[in-house]
Amino acid sequence: MTTFVMVHGAWHGGWCWRKLAQSLKVPGSDLYTPTLTGLGERAHLASPDIDLETHICDVLGVLETDDLRDVVLVGHSYAGIVVSAAADRAAGRVARVIYLDAIVPRDGQCLYDCASAQAKDYFEEQARVGGEGWRIPASAATVQFLGLKEEKDVSWVMPRLTAHPIRTFREPVKLSASFPQVPRTYVNCIGDKALGQPKSAQAADIEDYHELRTGHDAMVTAPDDVAELLSRIAEDTTA
Repeated sequence: MTTFVMVHGAWHGGWCWRKLAQSLKVPGSDLYTPTLTGLGERAHLASPDIDLETHICDVLGVLETDDLRDVVLVGHSYAGIVVSAAADRAAGRVARVIYLDAIVPRDGQCLYDCASAQAKDYFEEQARVGGEGWRIPASAATVQFLGLKEEKDVSWVMPRLTAHPIRTFREPVKLSASFPQVPRTYVNCIGDKALGQPKSAQAADIEDYHELRTGHDAMVTAPDDVAELLSRIAEDTTA
């Protein structure tokens, strides 16, 4: 049986995997889509105290409480940092990590270390002006950044986004000297570009590399394609 644990990115919640869950058809598979503290339906828990460690513990809690084994751990966008740390600490429970257009950190790096200086300045300014200094308002996640083109996707995603705790972007991740301890896959969402693009900087150290011609929120814009690819990767992992 394949067990998927899918972790959403900034501003999102477990809800964002709903369309993908309907498309993901792996016989005997099990799917977990936790919502990180302070986001989605857990937005009422938002506070300035939420940091990267909070979100890592959210994922570890799912793995440990449900005693999950041979997990295919999927992280989208910001959650690439979260799943990296979770897989490092719980390597005995994880069969593979899949980065879906995600950040791939090295030890001691924070999200800002993996993004442009312009992005850092933008998020910090957004938090200062519209987030009381401790959270990045949902309005910072634009339709263009998420790669949403169809009105049905825009109208479904945008109202559900919630402010994101900024400490999670600032805090460096702590990875062991043994990282990575499990196989890794990178899925690069290249938009309308032709297949065969140069690897992104995030994917540079990952051999198992795939491309999807869709936007950043691929689980929304191309759920069937993402589901087919994840199913194939999972089958290769457990074969």
